Amino acid sequence: MRLVFLAHPAFLGLRSQDAYARMLMDGCAARGHQVELRSAQPRCWQWLRHTAWAKWGGYVDQYLLFPRQLKRQLKADPPDTLYVVCDQALGPWVPSVAQRPHVVHCHDLLALASALGEVPENPTRASGRLYQRCIRRGFAQARHFISISAHTRSELHRLGLRGRAAKTSVVVLNGLNHPYTPLPPAAADAVLQAAGLETPAAGWLLHVGGGQWYKNTAGVVALYGQLVRRLEAAGAPVPLLLMVSPTPGAAVRLQLQQLPAAGQVRWLHPVAPALLHALYARARALLFPSLAEGYGWPVAEALACGCPVVCTGVAPLTEVGGDAPLYLPRLPGPQALAAWAADAATAVAGLLNEAPEAAAHRRARGLARAAALQADNAIDRCLAVYEEVLRLEQPKCSPGATVAPGSRLPV
Repeated sequence: MRLVFLAHPAFLGLRSQDAYARMLMDGCAARGHQVELRSAQPRCWQWLRHTAWAKWGGYVDQYLLFPRQLKRQLKADPPDTLYVVCDQALGPWVPSVAQRPHVVHCHDLLALASALGEVPENPTRASGRLYQRCIRRGFAQARHFISISAHTRSELHRLGLRGRAAKTSVVVLNGLNHPYTPLPPAAADAVLQAAGLETPAAGWLLHVGGGQWYKNTAGVVALYGQLVRRLEAAGAPVPLLLMVSPTPGAAVRLQLQQLPAAGQVRWLHPVAPALLHALYARARALLFPSLAEGYGWPVAEALACGCPVVCTGVAPLTEVGGDAPLYLPRLPGPQALAAWAADAATAVAGLLNEAPEAAAHRRARGLARAAALQADNAIDRCLAVYEEVLRLEQPKCSPGATVAPGSRLPV
């Protein structure tokens, strides 16, 4: 197959999206398919990168200049080309390829749900609501979708397509984009020491996130504070909390000042995959009590490393984790933070004190679940969808076929 991948521009620095697109492209190329990456170039953004107008320069590059470039390229593409839109957030590009064989990968609809007023924790300004409307209007013109979870697929149809049927709408759980596996302690420690880190006697708890509202950073710190108090009262050693996350805002910094003296929190960001691998391997548990997620990469990554996972018991985290994690209820709201953190700390303390046999069973369940989330599985399933889409669409996109602008191809 000839596959053209439309991906976020590199100048945006969207590491997870870049890794996802690279995983797809490398996997397809390794299987003998012809792949090409197309994306916006930082023309206006480069001129304005050190000014307050950089974001707007990026918008010009992405939504004014690139569609014109893509239109010229489409004229030279053979009709059997499949266009793979790597994220539904690239919706404004979809109309350019909507009348050709295409697939749109859907990651999460959190921004759209927020723009529609469904997420009180994340109110959206008028400009953001307009932006999401443009994105939705674009990707809604597509006919073929791959969602990274059943939850995302449900939200796609509820919020994005609003009941309109798609020709193809399947779920392919993400594959790991780094070879995460259990590491021997000595191997992990060598990586950590090279980064200036040492494993304390009481170990550490790990949180991995980008600091967005849905990562519940305040909840992680509150949970840790309650756990420290509980462990101190029991005379148990207190682990360090390692936050692989950007530097927190003022509200979380105030929380940190109020932690018990025995509590220690260290912030690391950014972290290379090899170091993150070692952090997972030596962590006593991953704390991941998100308010919402599109997928939840850290859950899969930690399980693959043999690290116990504590996360929220909501989709799609339950899809990713299966029966391996310790699930917590979702934080109902800021007013319930103290009570929620106390209950969550009780559950985490129980996990840290699990008998060796129970801990070994938990680890085995996690490794078994992670084995189903390998990149090869995801790539093979995506390729099967790509081939089916070409089979469905190719007869209608032959050189002699014509389709009126804005119309749908016949079923």
